[in-house]
Parts: sequence; structure tokens; C-alpha cells
Amino acid sequence: MNWARLVGVIVGAGVVSSLTDWFFAGDWIHRRYTYPEIWRQGEEGRAIALTSPLPFVTCGVFAFVAAGLGLHSVSGALKLARFFVASYAIGWLIKLTIVAVAVGWFLR
Repeated sequence: MNWARLVGVIVGAGVVSSLTDWFFAGDWIHRRYTYPEIWRQGEEGRAIALTSPLPFVTCGVFAFVAAGLGLHSVSGALKLARFFVASYAIGWLIKLTIVAVAVGWFLR
């Protein structure tokens, strides 16, 4: 495994994905839905500093897993990405289904 290229992929993908996070959550959603009940009031610097490394960690883990599995093509990496997204979505669907059933049974 070429570690210099892996680090380059992690840094490049981390920067681009953090910009997309900023655009969709920080700019696009926050600008349109600024309700005080939803967003924190006051200083958000600590929260931003704590969560800024997360896109880099996500990209790093994905790139390391893809390289470890020998996926060196765009199509192979996209298949892996779709697998992760599908499994994550199914997990959330199951969690929320459990909560919906509990709400229906116990909060009548």
C-alpha cells in the first residue's frame, strides 16, 4: 500500500467532504431553518472544533478499508460506498421502527 497516496486521498477527500458538510448543514439548512429551538445559541467554536476532524476520520477509514480489500477502481469503491450507505440506512430504519412501535404501545 502506498502510504503517501493514501494520506493524499484522506486529506483531499476530507477537505472536500467537510466543505459539503458545511454547505448542506451549516449554510443551506441553517440559513433556511433558523429556529432557536433547534440551533444552539451563542458560541459554537468548541462544537465546531470537536467535529471538524470527523470527515477526515470517515474518509480515512473508508479509504483504508477500500485499499485493504483491494478496491482500486472507482466502480469497486462506489459499490463499497453503496453497501455502507445501505447498511447504515437499514440500521436506522430498524432503530426508528423499534422506537415507533414503542411509542405506539407505551405512549397512548
